[in-house]
Amino acid sequence: MASPSASATKKRSEDNEQTQPSLKNLGSKPQTGTGANIVLLGPPGSGKGTQSTRLSEHYQICQLSTGDLLRQATQDKSSPEGNRIRQTMEAGGLVDDHIVMSLIDKNISKPECSNGFLFDGFPRTINQGEQLEHLLETRQKRLDAVIEYAIPDDLLKRRILGRLIHKSSGRTYHEEFNPPKESM
Repeated sequence: MASPSASATKKRSEDNEQTQPSLKNLGSKPQTGTGANIVLLGPPGSGKGTQSTRLSEHYQICQLSTGDLLRQATQDKSSPEGNRIRQTMEAGGLVDDHIVMSLIDKNISKPECSNGFLFDGFPRTINQGEQLEHLLETRQKRLDAVIEYAIPDDLLKRRILGRLIHKSSGRTYHEEFNPPKESM
């Protein structure tokens, strides 16, 4: 198969710039009520959580982490869904995509997500991505940005192994990058 010519590649790039939202638009303060719909992807320790907090505050949108949603659901002891999630997680299994999508659907319907949302580490599979695309289409919404964090493995190991959590306050620190004032 022949590769596309440089002019065809440039034309496709220009078309994408015209039809796809640009990340440069995310750098300006949104107009009241515009918000943003953002997906952050990357391995644990890549900075998704840190940046998702900053972006959700900047755009005044809700931050949704499937890990947090699943942990919250397990707290509801009377819910059959919460019990299934808890049993699956305690057994070390992966929660069914249908259940994950149900949690996503419920949460983006909340008033605090009316201005937009930010997914931290979701979708994790192609199936979840396709289901998210369908869900957004039914709500006549679209994603404004998908950002993937590509971090070298040695840096990821340093970030993860150096993490510290202050149990009583829940604050997070890092031995190298954000050390606590007092030894932990």
